Amino acid sequence: MIAIGIDVGGSAIKAGGVDVDAGRVVGDRIQVPTPHPSPPAAVVGVIRDLVGRMSRDPNQPVGVTLPSVVIDGVSWTAANIDAGWVEFDAESALKEALGRDVIVLNDADAAGLAEMRFGAGRGRNGVVLMLTLGTGVGSALFVDGKLVPNTELGHMEIRGMDAEKRSAAIARVRDNESWEQWAADLDEHLKAIDKILWPSLIIVGGGVSDHDDKFVPLLTVRPPIVRATLGNDAGIVGAAMAAVERAAPA
Repeated sequence: MIAIGIDVGGSAIKAGGVDVDAGRVVGDRIQVPTPHPSPPAAVVGVIRDLVGRMSRDPNQPVGVTLPSVVIDGVSWTAANIDAGWVEFDAESALKEALGRDVIVLNDADAAGLAEMRFGAGRGRNGVVLMLTLGTGVGSALFVDGKLVPNTELGHMEIRGMDAEKRSAAIARVRDNESWEQWAADLDEHLKAIDKILWPSLIIVGGGVSDHDDKFVPLLTVRPPIVRATLGNDAGIVGAAMAAVERAAPA
């Protein structure tokens, strides 16, 4: 089964066909800049064009991630995208634009689903947390392999502000920090999470995970930390998985 996964981020939209049995992108992965500003109409238009480039089969499942809390297809928050996504019926808009069924889910949740089935979390029970470190900090929480959706731990308050303002990967570049300085901020965030959830494993993803050797050894938080193995494909793979699982009963 080849399904389409679309991963919408604050800076880029990534898309690809996914072999959902193998958990990998097949063929070329397409990446285009996220429109700025990024209201729903603009982003939906980009997604429509991407799907049109990849598929002419209206029955091919399509999954889309958003950097947002998503409940029953409605996006309720707008982290690093336009405020027009707040309380927006994203699934209905995409179904109308694409002329096919679509599932919409939180971007970190999608990445976590892929890592738990095919990557660093495979076979792990107990409490497992995945964090995606990028423009913001996304979180996906699993208990005995089952997703607890929309945790949004990047937005927990530390020192009077959203934690991701200091622990997101972009903060190191934006503030011209050393790896040591940024790791200290990330460590503080991880310790605050650990006090609440006590995970048995933390998986770190996002582009910065390619440099895990520069910051993971500097972290002192209690649970072990491992690098996500699917890299920037995790969100695409997870979105495609979710689309196939929704279509399966039919």
